[in-house]
Amino acid sequence: MRPRTVLASLAAGLAAATCLTAGPAAADTPPGHACSPRVQLDRFSDALDRTTYDGTFVGNLSALAVDRDGSLAALEDRSSLLRLDARTLRPESVVRLADETGAGLDSEGLAVDADGTRLITSETEPSVRRYSRDGRILDRLPVPAPLRTAPAGRATANQTFEGLTLLPGGRTLLASMEYALSGDTAGIVRFQTWRRTAGGHFRLAAQYAYRTDAGLGVPEVRATPDGRLLVLERGFTAGVGNTVRLYLADLRHATDTSGIENLTGQDGVRPARKTLLADIAACPSLGATARQPQPDPLLDNIEGMTVTGRDRTGRLRVLLVSDDNQNAAQTTRV
Repeated sequence: MRPRTVLASLAAGLAAATCLTAGPAAADTPPGHACSPRVQLDRFSDALDRTTYDGTFVGNLSALAVDRDGSLAALEDRSSLLRLDARTLRPESVVRLADETGAGLDSEGLAVDADGTRLITSETEPSVRRYSRDGRILDRLPVPAPLRTAPAGRATANQTFEGLTLLPGGRTLLASMEYALSGDTAGIVRFQTWRRTAGGHFRLAAQYAYRTDAGLGVPEVRATPDGRLLVLERGFTAGVGNTVRLYLADLRHATDTSGIENLTGQDGVRPARKTLLADIAACPSLGATARQPQPDPLLDNIEGMTVTGRDRTGRLRVLLVSDDNQNAAQTTRV
């Protein structure tokens, strides 16, 4: 998907007031940039839109992550991983990705580990693999049978692992399903976790339920420094455009659903608690234009997100990116 990136700052900590702003220090954010009482938009960039690098179309962006050297890793869902300059967004290198047979991936989720290796999901099976910086497969994580696509499991093709994040400390990895499994109530998606072993591999761990707003799926999750999750919810209606909402989710006290066959909403399961931070349609457009109907011309198919740091007031800075699906009616925007 193509990148539309929106910068935002989120107040961290378990304080009652959570505040999100996009861009530089909150004090520098111009007045009138509020998306909600908790979120401020700093700026947007279309610098990557309709560009190529080293023969690779720079679009179809599905995930972002901050690399160890401060650059941005940008994952395309068509088996390419780009390195971007964090300030200019200019592409600086590209690595091709493949599975064990050399076939391409439907690469969707990305996390950069402390040693610089890349953890990447593919929606096809689904799968989570660890890659070296130069694209060699180093490991493949186990996936619970129900989360596999039918007929091997109960997931629907193209609706599986979209989001991936390492929790603070790096011992727990979490992947988010985009939509519900067959047999689960629509709108209840599963978040799967893995725990790092003494040998550095990951083993299956707890699983949690997350309830989306009606008709929306989960394209991305990102851990905050205090262990909560930023969760993107997204949908699309032809002739109307995209719905994109940003939530803060807390897994504390949520039920481990790994042993529960069907999630019905009436089974006593406690899903993750969530708090709305902003409906991105309420953000100021800042002069953005859209190539198709949108409730806010700033909007597109926002699919990737990463926390880039804090501003001088302590708020988190968050970068969003859209997936343009290499579609003439969409835009790559950061």
